[in-house]
Amino acid sequence: MGALDHLSDLFDCSSRRSKLKKRRQLQTVEVKVRIDCEGCERKVKRALEGMKGVKQVDVERKANKVTVVGYVDPSKVVARVAHRTGKKAELWPYVPYDMVAHPYAPGVYDKKAPAGYVRNAEDPQVSHLARASSTEVRYTTAFSDENPAACAIM
Repeated sequence: MGALDHLSDLFDCSSRRSKLKKRRQLQTVEVKVRIDCEGCERKVKRALEGMKGVKQVDVERKANKVTVVGYVDPSKVVARVAHRTGKKAELWPYVPYDMVAHPYAPGVYDKKAPAGYVRNAEDPQVSHLARASSTEVRYTTAFSDENPAACAIM
């Protein structure tokens, strides 16, 4: 590459930078939004269908869940729903019941979750609550009803 080529690349004002811009990946974004009626469902669907890069919008009213497929940024989808509809929106915080080791641990079990789902326990503050410490295990086995010889008091 010669000196003139190098200088022309430095001072090039054409749209060459757009070629270097990274393309967004096709992805599925799941959002939790409170949907009460058909009007709310239609309002949320219209707000997202007008968004650039959206290919498909599915609304599950009973689960309060909106699934968006397209070349979109998840944070922008949540912001768009919140701004256009005035409803509180967040990324889908639930995982299927079978995916969690301790589904009834505090912080994992959620009464508001749809049937078959529990809150995602990827958070380290929540995941340590789902495991018993060694001292807890010792005390629970020492005073067990199944083993009458475990404690002299019983």
